[in-house]
Amino acid sequence: MSEKIFLAGAAGAIGTALVPLLIEAGYTVYGSTRRPERAHALEARGARPVIVDVFNAEALRVALKRIAPMAVIHQLTDLPRDLDPKLMADAAHGNARVRTEGTRNLVAAALAAGSRRLVAQSIAWMYAPGPLPHVEEHPLDLEAEGIRRVSVDGVAALERSVLAAAGLTATVLRYGQLYGPGTWNSGPKGTCPVHVEAAAWAAVLALQHAEGGGIFNIAEDSPEVSSEKAKRKLGWNASLRLRLRQRQGVAS
Repeated sequence: MSEKIFLAGAAGAIGTALVPLLIEAGYTVYGSTRRPERAHALEARGARPVIVDVFNAEALRVALKRIAPMAVIHQLTDLPRDLDPKLMADAAHGNARVRTEGTRNLVAAALAAGSRRLVAQSIAWMYAPGPLPHVEEHPLDLEAEGIRRVSVDGVAALERSVLAAAGLTATVLRYGQLYGPGTWNSGPKGTCPVHVEAAAWAAVLALQHAEGGGIFNIAEDSPEVSSEKAKRKLGWNASLRLRLRQRQGVAS
């Protein structure tokens, strides 16, 4: 019997790319969404849909105890479909709530279910000003102000909850700015971009190779952020998306 994975946020941009990779790797994937209308799409990709809201701690705990997954992958966000400036301020607060309250509930449910591994999505552009390129040991920008401070506080809370989960091998993936299918950007954008399929590969590799867990930057080579640790310890690189497309017979 294949090992079971609970993928929170399976209908999102990374989740959509991640489901087939996990199935190909031999896992049974239980994909969560809070919207029932997305269940059919999850089934079509080979996942077993789980309709649950991460803010409903009891329902989440019951669902994970029923599934008893070996690992939980946290790819949840709460962002608008486009970069409408009028929506982004509210989105920052909603996303921070996912990272604080939602992560806390997900960690508690994973522990109650007896899971052994936890992989969580963070972001790589929240470092404090300092020497470049930023590496994982550099501090987050906890002195930021305004909307950036809201985001930094959410990221910091997520990472604390994940890394403090006693009994779980916990890995935090600090993704760069996503581009590709299902994201806001068709091509690289920002100071530390990463293709969504390469980001999905990082989660698979974190399950398989990060024995001690930890924090990893996941971004293309740039003066801003170094992903050397992920290359060295996970075997990750930004071109992994090309291999995925080649296997599917799709031009990159």
